[in-house]
Amino acid sequence: MKIFFAKYNNIITYILISFFLLFIASSFRHILFNSHAFDLGIFDNGIYLISQGKNPYVSFRELHILGDHAAWILYFIAPFYFLFPSVYWLFFIQSLASAIALIPIWKLSKLNNLSDSKAKTICLIYILYPLIFNVNLFDFHPEVITLPLFFIAILAVKLDKIILFIVSILLILGCKAVLALNVVMMGVWLILIYRKKNYGAISIFSGIFWFIIATQLIIPAFSGEEAAAVSRYAFLGDSVSEIALNLIIKPQIILSHLFTLANAEYLLLLFLPVIPVLAWQEIPNLIPAIPTLFLNLLTEYQPQKDLVHQYSLPIIPFLIFTIIASLAHHKTWFYQNIKIRIWSLILFLALAKYVYFFPNGLYLKNLHTWKASNEAISLINTSKSVFTAPQFAPHLTHRLTLDLAIDSIDYNQVNKFHYVLLNLDNPTGYSSQEDIKNLINFLEKNREFQLKYNQDNIFLFEKIK
Repeated sequence: MKIFFAKYNNIITYILISFFLLFIASSFRHILFNSHAFDLGIFDNGIYLISQGKNPYVSFRELHILGDHAAWILYFIAPFYFLFPSVYWLFFIQSLASAIALIPIWKLSKLNNLSDSKAKTICLIYILYPLIFNVNLFDFHPEVITLPLFFIAILAVKLDKIILFIVSILLILGCKAVLALNVVMMGVWLILIYRKKNYGAISIFSGIFWFIIATQLIIPAFSGEEAAAVSRYAFLGDSVSEIALNLIIKPQIILSHLFTLANAEYLLLLFLPVIPVLAWQEIPNLIPAIPTLFLNLLTEYQPQKDLVHQYSLPIIPFLIFTIIASLAHHKTWFYQNIKIRIWSLILFLALAKYVYFFPNGLYLKNLHTWKASNEAISLINTSKSVFTAPQFAPHLTHRLTLDLAIDSIDYNQVNKFHYVLLNLDNPTGYSSQEDIKNLINFLEKNREFQLKYNQDNIFLFEKIK
């Protein structure tokens, strides 16, 4: 431990501060009932069930947890839940993963002969990149775990540590099936740019193998359907194989979806925080990020074109590595540390969603119902089934059966649950206030239920028959 602190004492403060702020921010958002069934509730429920030795079938998602993204890394998280089942493990792991990525970033900077001050600046660029903060707020996603892993994989190549490289690649693949495409392109990058044939071959083979296994066998077997994101590319086909084929034989369709105003705005958001420190000669270092960038540009699904959701995360490690190479080998537009740091801070202040915590901000919209929500939840038996609003779901996912009051509510299905917890004040956009009001009226007239709690438009019904 002493050796570790001595070796990385220059950035240990950065790591601790960033971890602490990220963990507090995500936890506070959850405490304020702004976390969501999609996606925090899904992962929390699945991991909890694994930890209890039960089938991780997420009832409100209607699939086995592996049928979502074939993310077997979740089984590695389950032992923490076995020790103490808490959703805060996910916030802890996600914040820690984001923060400890600074260690390989620092090491890569020093390997490129950058000074300590310049290496610190690169660490600050990473910390202040708006997506890092924003994604940490947006529930939990296992691909955040790949942030340090991608950097470690690059570092392993630089240090010629092939076992470390293989372990990193395998763990990356276990976080989300689509990341296999980045692993494949990472292999192409290593062969073409760095002439690392062995590393490149391992990366290409493992990426192709896992992508086929995950998308053609595991996900269909556990979900009964194609990978979840296929519908976002319906103009190219109804399956992964059909989409892959049409990408080759129908280039005219691709071009019409790539050159759009929304894509221009996305590219601006993506590169603006780092554009002063990018050298065009180092752009080939972004080759592994091409699959993510291409998929985000190709779809019309707006969350894949912002700096709020997780879809751009695989770009970050290679973007930061490109910055390291740029500052190590070229005179960039901004080269002085003070200019780079000020630019990064300005873009963070402009694009990070910390303002959601401000008075009248998005995350304080439920403050007037906070006390009532907690009181209602405290009355729910932990082993009974619950039908509830999406913002309550992550607080109630440690059970076998849970479903959501969204879309078209089937009253016959509602009768199957022991508790019904609703928020008339804030239906979260999936159902209208009128839908929730009608459901409440139905339950009030239903002799099988009794109103157990009603305060500040928070309604809790309990089944009595």
